[in-house]
Amino acid sequence: MAVTLTPAAADRIRSYLAETPGGIGLRFGVRKSGCTGFAYVVDIAKAPGPDDTVFETDGVAVRVDADSLPQVDGTEIDFVAQGLNQQFVFRNPRVAAECGCGESFTTTT
Repeated sequence: MAVTLTPAAADRIRSYLAETPGGIGLRFGVRKSGCTGFAYVVDIAKAPGPDDTVFETDGVAVRVDADSLPQVDGTEIDFVAQGLNQQFVFRNPRVAAECGCGESFTTTT
């Protein structure tokens, strides 16, 4: 089981953590959404959750709650800058289908 960060994502998250008093890492998970099933939820974690699994890459903690873990296990989080656009990109091997707008997905689990 793992959720990993590319060096670009780890750098970007470190910069967010430096600007966020009390930030202890990245909270990564899913919520039910859209026409396909799930949408990613990304935020700065300020406190540990009771059922968090913690993955660390380059000194950056990624906290995933137990309900989200089956949908995001194996995901690589990247940060991509193309021209004026900057965004996190999720490479999730469990994704089986995505909606046409790219806002939601289903997994093989």
